[in-house]
Amino acid sequence: MMNIAISESRNIPKQSIIDLYKANNWSSANKPDLLEKALKNSHSLISAWDEDKLIGLGNAISDGHLVVYYPHLLVLPDYQGKGVGQMIMTRMKEIYKDFHMQMLTADGKAIQFYQKIGFERAGQTEPMWVYHGDEH
Repeated sequence: MMNIAISESRNIPKQSIIDLYKANNWSSANKPDLLEKALKNSHSLISAWDEDKLIGLGNAISDGHLVVYYPHLLVLPDYQGKGVGQMIMTRMKEIYKDFHMQMLTADGKAIQFYQKIGFERAGQTEPMWVYHGDEH
């Protein structure tokens, strides 16, 4: 049985962040300085730990009152499917429970994960972006 700890501390070693993003093939790992600044300047940053090993991370961008957007949720591949992402999102949803709108963009297998924890497609919306990356 794993003993996973959830933390709201922003004191996360940069290399641990990069390793997590690389393990998930996210292109933002190729911009480590900007990635670290972006995460540490998020409205909320929640991380999951197996002892001293970073195994998951999620962040939120928000106006602080009405709207929150969850841009990143990553879990190390060896820990996926074990409830780590759900633990991170449960904490996020607690923080923002009184907000008018909680939103995110999901693709691939993430769609079923987010549906399972209460998210649904926003009407007939279509995700759109100006994006300078290959994947995530």
